[in-house]
Amino acid sequence: MADATVLPEGRNVRLRIDSDGWIKRAFMGVIALYLVVALALPLYAMLSKSFVTYSFDLTRYEFQVSDESGAVWGDPVTAAELNDRLGEFAPDDLRSSSDGRLSVTDLFPDFSFRSPVMYRIRGTTDNAPYLVGLDLQNSTDWRELDSNTFRRVNLRPVADTGLQNYQEYFSNPALFSSIENSLYIASISTVLTVLFAFGFAYAINRSCMPLKGAFRLIAMMPILVPSLLPGIALIYMFGNQGFLKPLLFGQSIYGPLGIVIGSVFFTFPHALIIISTALSISDQRQYEAAESLRASKWRTFWTVTIPGARYGLISAAFVTFTLVITDFGLPKVIGGQYNVLAIDIYKQVIGQQNFEMGAVVSVVLLIPAIVAFVIDRQVQKKQVSLLSARSVPYEPKPNRRFDMAMLAWCTIMGIFIAGIIAVCQFAALINYWPYDLSFSLRNYDFNKMDGGGWGAYWNSLELAALTAVIGTAIIFVGAYMVEKIDGFKTGRAAFQFLAMLPMAIPGMVLGLAYIFFFNNPANPLNAIYGTMAILVVSTVTHFYTVGHLTALTALKQIDAEFEPVATSLRQPFWRLFARVTVPVCLPAILDISIYMFVNAMTTVSAVVFLYSTHTALASVAVLNMDDAGDIAPAAAMGMMIFYTNATARVLHAFASRSILRRTQAWRVR
Repeated sequence: MADATVLPEGRNVRLRIDSDGWIKRAFMGVIALYLVVALALPLYAMLSKSFVTYSFDLTRYEFQVSDESGAVWGDPVTAAELNDRLGEFAPDDLRSSSDGRLSVTDLFPDFSFRSPVMYRIRGTTDNAPYLVGLDLQNSTDWRELDSNTFRRVNLRPVADTGLQNYQEYFSNPALFSSIENSLYIASISTVLTVLFAFGFAYAINRSCMPLKGAFRLIAMMPILVPSLLPGIALIYMFGNQGFLKPLLFGQSIYGPLGIVIGSVFFTFPHALIIISTALSISDQRQYEAAESLRASKWRTFWTVTIPGARYGLISAAFVTFTLVITDFGLPKVIGGQYNVLAIDIYKQVIGQQNFEMGAVVSVVLLIPAIVAFVIDRQVQKKQVSLLSARSVPYEPKPNRRFDMAMLAWCTIMGIFIAGIIAVCQFAALINYWPYDLSFSLRNYDFNKMDGGGWGAYWNSLELAALTAVIGTAIIFVGAYMVEKIDGFKTGRAAFQFLAMLPMAIPGMVLGLAYIFFFNNPANPLNAIYGTMAILVVSTVTHFYTVGHLTALTALKQIDAEFEPVATSLRQPFWRLFARVTVPVCLPAILDISIYMFVNAMTTVSAVVFLYSTHTALASVAVLNMDDAGDIAPAAAMGMMIFYTNATARVLHAFASRSILRRTQAWRVR
């Protein structure tokens, strides 16, 4: 047999990138750059700031003191040598924040501002800052001062890097206890929320009880209000003058009890959506098999229902845990003296102006949030499809006893949720609790209250509208580019990482990171700090991931053959995008827009560090009015947010029905 002919090696064939491919890569690069600037770089700035320490370096300063005639000067002496003689400052006393000051007169025990003695001061290095009154000096030249002026000299700290901030944090029992408190509150709230939401979802999906639609609407109400609102309602119900205070039997609502109850309220719909989705995809055949094997309902529940919903339960647990441990508004309103990590960040930044320690607490808060996020993503990767082409959707059978029990449970949860909203509405309408219960609209006269007045409400509307329009456009275009681009696996993977990262970043951490990054005069983007633009950027970035996942889900439903067909017909991708992709994905686009709008109206933590006097927001106004003691007006502003979001939801539903009737007719056979 003749030897087989060996062909010479040819060149590796590489896919040629056409103009559409380059344009798609350019779009993806621009949005990736946005995520780098709006997320990665601020987080890096915050992480770097957490390692920056400030202390007074006494070796950098030198003094000379004259006699009473002012003509004869003594030998130069450093501040460190003076401190060694006197023992005035211990090493811990020399630690400081970036705004610290150290009076030099403490190093001169005989100092008197009426004395004719003259003083000289200079730096021994190029970086030796000190203040003379309000004038910052930094020079190695001697500066001569009289006694009256010398008493106004203060040394300024110098920056260094190290782990001292972390050592100080973990050695401070008061600060370290916040970690335990946060984990405790988040764990208790997660267990209760998942249990309550599972019972509610089980009733909706596995019973034939009446009024399911009404209960679904009630269960979604907490999404429409900021997390501060349940705290205000609980104060009216169980506070020092609450009408239900005797039910606590001497316990205080201010602290862990109030935080847990409020956390269950505002996380309930998030857990319900996830668990309800898991329960709705069950296969009827599994239950029929269990029944044919004469398994009891209890055993069927533990061997069929729970295993089928386990991934939903785990995902709901981690989502709830993350929401609770990163929440700021609720503990601020009703937490009392019970410190948690989010409150520590606020106190360090707003109360003490200690930005470095605020960065440390932010990093500590970031750890459990990222761990929960990573575990949740890993669990979702292991989830397999429970429905196949042969699956039979589960249909519950009427059982009067069971249905009435489920109705009773949903009624209890409905009263709990609607009751919180109703109490806030009641508080917003009465004149003066608990002395004058007559109804009035005086609490809606926000211009007479602290917090920004009606201007804050209109600012929130502007922010929500801009976030809905700009955010939806950025998110959907980015998802389209990463899903429909050919090849470029490395770039797509990097983009996906950036797109998923915001879900793991707490709002307060992102807001503080923006301070460090955008409030830097050397940053070309410093101009947007304190404007509406930075609020839009922060909000879009904070809620980017959920919109991105929604868009990807819709885009994966479109056949991949559309792009090659359009290319063969010499049609540019943007025409396919406008005429096919957008109309097909319009339901998802509308869902993303309303999601961004509602969250922009209710967010507090992501913007509490970033607003200015001209860009105060309604959600922040609730916080500020509560701080000022105007609790009823705070409830009124919270209800304005609720009215707005509810109206937006209704308009969204009507607009969606009208638009989708025209654009989605192809779905109906």
